Amino acid sequence: MLNILGDNQRFCDGVSRRDFLKIGGLALGGWSLTDMLAAEAQAQTRNPHKAVIMVYLPGGPSHQDMFDLKMDAPSEVRGEFKPIKTNVPGIEICEHLPKIAAMMDKFAVVRSLVGARDEHANPIVHSGHTLAERRKNHPALGAVMARVYGSIDRAVPPFVDIIPKTKHSPYTIPASGGFLGRAYGAVRPDSEGAADMVLRDITLARLSDRRKLLTVLDRFRRQVDDSEAVKSADAITQKAFDILTSPKFSQALDFSREDPKVLAKYGTGQDGVVGDACPMKHGHFVAARRLVEAGARCVTLGYGFWDWHGNNFNNLKKYLPMFDHAITALVSDLDERGMLGDVSIVCWGEFGRTPRINKNAGRDHWPHVSSCLLAGGGMRTGQLIGTTTADGGHADERPIHYRDVHATLLHNVGFDVRKDQVTDNLSRPHWIFEGHAPIEELV
Repeated sequence: MLNILGDNQRFCDGVSRRDFLKIGGLALGGWSLTDMLAAEAQAQTRNPHKAVIMVYLPGGPSHQDMFDLKMDAPSEVRGEFKPIKTNVPGIEICEHLPKIAAMMDKFAVVRSLVGARDEHANPIVHSGHTLAERRKNHPALGAVMARVYGSIDRAVPPFVDIIPKTKHSPYTIPASGGFLGRAYGAVRPDSEGAADMVLRDITLARLSDRRKLLTVLDRFRRQVDDSEAVKSADAITQKAFDILTSPKFSQALDFSREDPKVLAKYGTGQDGVVGDACPMKHGHFVAARRLVEAGARCVTLGYGFWDWHGNNFNNLKKYLPMFDHAITALVSDLDERGMLGDVSIVCWGEFGRTPRINKNAGRDHWPHVSSCLLAGGGMRTGQLIGTTTADGGHADERPIHYRDVHATLLHNVGFDVRKDQVTDNLSRPHWIFEGHAPIEELV
């Protein structure tokens, strides 16, 4: 909650030092406004508004029951589902994904995704690195984009994470700025952070009066330190008011403002949380598109729960059609708006599932290989990339690391990990995803 009024150490203008500092440091889901503005100020370059929407499928979706069906394998591996033809000759996918099949020309599937560990946690999708590698402080993909390209609009953070808090907390480990600095981590407008986006118990007119008062600088501080750093901090604090008083960010998040006809195309999904992960709110897909339109460069959302150790096929019969509807609605919506060429979409989980079906008709954790679904961003879609062994248990041809996918997404927004470096707050250059490269079949 924004608290403008204070009662500590008041100066002659009626404003306390506490008030002054709280304005500049107001937190938005882990970011402060001054962090956000500092990130914008330190961004290295700018580019046309290209963006990434990442759909995280927590729990590890069953790759061999979605995009890599093994019809020649024994029944204990093959499973219950049948493949169907798509609108791309020679490509077949699961029968419970008919909408994707009908527009497969707008999608690409990597079937030989490697690099995971047996960890129910999101760092692998956010950063391409596992929990065990967190000590190296790698930044999330969106943090790299925020650092390199800054903000499109001061009122909208460049990196937004709308994955709701989950019962299994490692699904929602904050998407960190890593060694680039906290300023570049994702803004998380969850229930706690959202309160900071509303001016409670104060009118904009009253805030404006307070702003006029705050233009009277702290005389003591001027006497002590009239450095450029202090002057810059004052300017950033002043800009923070622009963000606080702008409705643009909160309105973009509020998908209920969307045209009812558009909302009807997305459908509702399921509001209730599935398992220990996320609800399947199709409005979150709408919010992601709205945030990108408003100026966000990277938006991550969480969808459902895919950790089916038991009753795998009955659960997938229910939830795969929901995913099918939501993702095709997003891709179609972006395409109709002329945005699909500039917005890359990736859908994936933290690992795959075991080749062999267990005694409970489920599949267990399998970090050795999985799949991801890609669309947009100018990529060459309508293709399958990589293959797995006969049981779907290991990458066979063309193993592709999570970090190769991240390198591809960065390529789509104009950053080449083979040539470009990113500097941290101390102006030290870093290679991102060193040793990896964009997927040549896609770019």
